[in-house]
Amino acid sequence: MREVDADIWVHEEPLRFYGLEVGRRMIVIRLGDGGLWINSPAPLDPGLRAELEGLGRPRFVTPASTLHGHLFMEQYAAAFPGVELFSVPGLERKRPDLSFAATLGDDPDPRWSAEIDQVGPTGFKHVIELELEFLHRSSGTLILGDLAFYIGDDWPLLTRAFARVMGVRNRLAPTRDFRHSLKDRKAARVALDRIAGWDFDRVIVGHGDILESDGREAFETGVLEVLG
Repeated sequence: MREVDADIWVHEEPLRFYGLEVGRRMIVIRLGDGGLWINSPAPLDPGLRAELEGLGRPRFVTPASTLHGHLFMEQYAAAFPGVELFSVPGLERKRPDLSFAATLGDDPDPRWSAEIDQVGPTGFKHVIELELEFLHRSSGTLILGDLAFYIGDDWPLLTRAFARVMGVRNRLAPTRDFRHSLKDRKAARVALDRIAGWDFDRVIVGHGDILESDGREAFETGVLEVLG
């Protein structure tokens, strides 16, 4: 795992999207009581498990959306007794094998609301999924799922060409298919305005590159203007 700021880490793995490498990212936040909040869990191999146990006690595991970020939750439930799994509306039907502590909505869950804010899934209802976005307050970090990609200069040539077509080449923005899949733009605008009111500088995306600075400006010009 890679530490990006005090009490926040990312674990990154390969992932192909439309046959092209875009990567995937799990986010880990250590809460004030020492417990770990884990978003979009990665496959739990022995190395990753040891790293997590070295940081604290895994307590909460949240999905990025109903589309992905829940595929390995069962591994965390088996490995860490007492860990609580969380659903997005509809995920409980997709994953009847899992026992969820709660279904997440448009307000932060009280278990972590003092440290992490959240918005969605009402605002970001797509044709195929519901999505959540989060803010880690102390580090000023916005955490996005598929709402926006950012593909910089270090990706393979075909990935960069695809990103240009999708409107996310060196730009924090929704992909073209994401824009067209939104079901309720008015609800999306309410959610986007809430995010715009948060205090953040860094943006961690589920796929692509992390924006370490100037994230607010990038969000306003690349996401808010496009979807708003």
